[in-house]
Formats: sequence, structure tokens, C-alpha cells
Amino acid sequence: MSLDTMQDLLIAELRDIYSAEKQILKALPKMAKAAESSALKKAFTSHLTETKGHVARLEQIFKSLEKRPGGKKCKGMEGLLKEGSEMCEEDGEDAVRDAGIISAAQRVEHYEIAAYGCAIAFAESLGENKIAGLLKQTRDEEEAADDKLTSIADGEVNPAAVAAGEEGDEDEE
Repeated sequence: MSLDTMQDLLIAELRDIYSAEKQILKALPKMAKAAESSALKKAFTSHLTETKGHVARLEQIFKSLEKRPGGKKCKGMEGLLKEGSEMCEEDGEDAVRDAGIISAAQRVEHYEIAAYGCAIAFAESLGENKIAGLLKQTRDEEEAADDKLTSIADGEVNPAAVAAGEEGDEDEE
């Protein structure tokens, strides 16, 4: 695809985001299964439902633009999800692994927030206010998911991970 116009760039960005969201749909059940914390499992399961809505919104946008959503694979998301998958498979203390899974998941959320922010700016510059509104809705949900992960980390997982490490230190003495 040639990027000759801002419209071309918007379409390319939307296709990249669409690919990222589709990859996330496959990754979230695995992350939920790997998580030990019930709050973290619930957050991933809940975000899976939201992500299905994100894909549907993107498909609605593509339909309104009379474009197809498919395109090349989002390699950035592919790499982030690969790192997340590797974290899920690590051996060690459950709480420590959960803290690592949250870290990986938050990198995914931040990538999405940045991508949606760019797409919103492109849509607004083209006067595509309805599209920008749909994208803002999704970006807001991604920000809320990131906040939820921070809350789980700060309120439960990170303190448990620290405590697990301290118990390990006492065993060595």
C-alpha cells in the first residue's frame, strides 16, 4: 500500500491496529490461564470481551470507509505478545510471575493506547469525527484496562511477589 495521502495513512494505521487486536484475542485466554491471581484472571477475561468489541468497532469503521480490514500482520504486537507468552511460561513463584505477566500486559496496553491516539489524530485531521469518536471510545477502554492492571499490581500482586521473595530469603539463612 502506498502512503500518498493522510487517508492512506489512516487506513494503514487502522489495519495495523486491527491485526494487533486480532492477535490479542488469541493471547488473552492464554494469559488468563497462566495467571495465578483470581483478580488478574478476571481482568484478562473481562478484557477479552472488551477486545471483541474493539474488533467490532474497527470493522464498523472499515465498513464506513468502504475498505477491508485485512492487511499485513502487526509485528510490534507480535513481539510484545511473544514476550508475554514467554513470561507466562516462566518457572518460579506464582506472584512474581503474575507481576511479570502484568508488566507484559501493560506494555501491550501502552502500545494500543499510542496506536489509537495516532489513529484518532489522523481521523480528526481528515474531519472523520464519527470515526475519531469510535476510536476514542476504544482508547478510553484500553486506558481503563491499563489502570485496572496497575490497581491489581499495586494492591495485590506486587506485595505478594515481594513477600514471596522475602520468604525465599529466609529459607536461605
